[in-house]
Amino acid sequence: MSILDDIVRDKRQEIARRRAATPRAELERRVAQAGPARDFEGALAGRPGRARLIAEVKKASPSRGVLAGDLDPLALARSYAAAGAHAISVLTDEKYFQGSLDLLAPIRAAVPLPLLRKDFTLDEYQLWESRAAGADAVLLIVAILAPAGLRDLVAAAKGLGLAALIECHTAGELDAALGAGARIVGLNNRDLRTFETRIETTLELLPLIPPGPIVVSESGFFTGDQVRRVVDAGAHAVLVGEGLVRAVDVGAKLRELTLDG
Repeated sequence: MSILDDIVRDKRQEIARRRAATPRAELERRVAQAGPARDFEGALAGRPGRARLIAEVKKASPSRGVLAGDLDPLALARSYAAAGAHAISVLTDEKYFQGSLDLLAPIRAAVPLPLLRKDFTLDEYQLWESRAAGADAVLLIVAILAPAGLRDLVAAAKGLGLAALIECHTAGELDAALGAGARIVGLNNRDLRTFETRIETTLELLPLIPPGPIVVSESGFFTGDQVRRVVDAGAHAVLVGEGLVRAVDVGAKLRELTLDG
């Protein structure tokens, strides 16, 4: 079994515990009282040749361990917003990434940017959780979803006002994402089964995407030159976690990665 298999197994158990603790009816009540979602898709639509940036609040990962032991999620989110990030991704998986769903609400209150809940979404219950907690978008990973399940989650997310970043790593997964009507396609440079990271993954898959979807290249970005490679090839945005979390000067690194530095 791969790490991804372990994560999915544990996530199903976590969802069952969460559903028992907070019934969907309670989440529906919270969503009914929530304000409108922020425009995640619109935040990523920019002019050609410039990178839109999703900056990630991320404490740890299974492959890299703890990235920032003294991470202050709110301070980091504020730094991202002040330096010109276009959206913020918040890791909410607890066991493998040391995140928390409870981070979303205070970060939403602290910054005006749209928020992506970054987690392993398997069940519609998680969409209600996400919207109730303050997310404006969710991650849907093709590798862990059957085609019918992916289509159902895309439709359910739309019904809740959530944007969906549909993540692929192979040509087959890309076909599934496009078949599900993806408006925002994520090309993950990291293989979630081996955690090997290659920016070439984006360069290989970009020519297979027809005009229309916003394309986000994810993982492996530490320099502006790396971002320039995928933007010149046609990517609209990049998602960056470790390269920002470990930066000595977050603002300067963010401006570099948006090709403004």
